[in-house]
Amino acid sequence: MFSRWTTPILWALHEYGRQRFVELERRLTSITPKVLTQRLRQLERDGLVTRTYHAEVPPRVEYEITELGASLGPLFAHLTTWADAHLGEVERAQRAYDAER
Repeated sequence: MFSRWTTPILWALHEYGRQRFVELERRLTSITPKVLTQRLRQLERDGLVTRTYHAEVPPRVEYEITELGASLGPLFAHLTTWADAHLGEVERAQRAYDAER
């Protein structure tokens, strides 16, 4: 169910609302299109994301977080609070680690 990209995808949909594939791809700059497609399919299967196909020319597909997915919102808030409080420590640890290598 959860992978490296699950949280960033859900956070982007939670924070910015309904988005097209290309919008998600722009927000998550280091994800490949293949992995984004796989993760979105899995999140849809898990009931955390809905996919809406609009039969237009050209076709349009939008992704949106579901109520179940949105229930993870408080966890995102806690992660953000933790990151704000500890980002400096993480960066110092990274520099110390890199200096030893």
